[in-house]
Amino acid sequence: MIAINRILCPVDFSDASRAALDHAAALARRYEARLIALHVVPLVPSTLTFPPAISAATLEPISFDLFRDELRRFVEPVADLVPAETVVTSGDAARTILDQARTADADLLVLGTHGRSGFERLVLGSVAEKVLRRAACPVLTVPPAAAHAPATSRPPYRRILCPVDFSTTSEQALRYALSLAEEAKARLMVLHVLEWFPEQEIREHRHFDVPEYRRFLEEDARRRLSEAVPAEARAWCELVERVACGKPYREILRVAGEEGSDLIVLGVQGRGAVDVLLFGSTANHVVRQASCPVLTVRRR
Repeated sequence: MIAINRILCPVDFSDASRAALDHAAALARRYEARLIALHVVPLVPSTLTFPPAISAATLEPISFDLFRDELRRFVEPVADLVPAETVVTSGDAARTILDQARTADADLLVLGTHGRSGFERLVLGSVAEKVLRRAACPVLTVPPAAAHAPATSRPPYRRILCPVDFSTTSEQALRYALSLAEEAKARLMVLHVLEWFPEQEIREHRHFDVPEYRRFLEEDARRRLSEAVPAEARAWCELVERVACGKPYREILRVAGEEGSDLIVLGVQGRGAVDVLLFGSTANHVVRQASCPVLTVRRR
């Protein structure tokens, strides 16, 4: 079982933040975790960052009372679900979020994303991108398509997809997925994607028994999937193992859509390799294009 004792949810008073806070509250309730809602006032104010009740004309340099009041009002809708601590501070947004996560010893960061067009700004160094690359704890990104909070009468996620590539990192992600599935008695699909040969390469090896080799790879993947999942897991969640063939991120997104997945749990490589998030990695594509929340788990 994973332990989630402290959840940090940075908010900027947007609809995306509202969706993220709803999911953070649902998880905090399920795990009886401490929920911290954080707003970071930038060192160089921009009217784009002000909550609706605040304008550049009313903001005083060292007065955060308006932000504190606005943050308390923003958190009120989830107050009946779980108590939430509110924190307002100033600084560089990404650096401050990461510092707060370390100070609070957060087990989970929950971030709202602003849709595909907004999330394209990942390549320009957005706050979400920096946090995803540098956070030491798992990060749950919540897209606009997942705007409705999980119902309070049931566990947060009921149809979970966990892609695995049999690396140490994906094994850790699978542990998270199994724990979440056990908590919710959810349907968990464990997926392995075979990245198949390009057609040109297949044509160049006609003497090779390609169909037989493909069958061998698929059978080997199914065997390894079965071995990766503890036998007892089948007693407390609906578990499905699946092998697909194609480009990993495309297959992950396709299967998530077919399954109606409400959560994807994805392992990402260590701190240095996560920088590839900017340049077309599987994690990057999945986080940017998924219509459901994505939990990225990094190897510690």
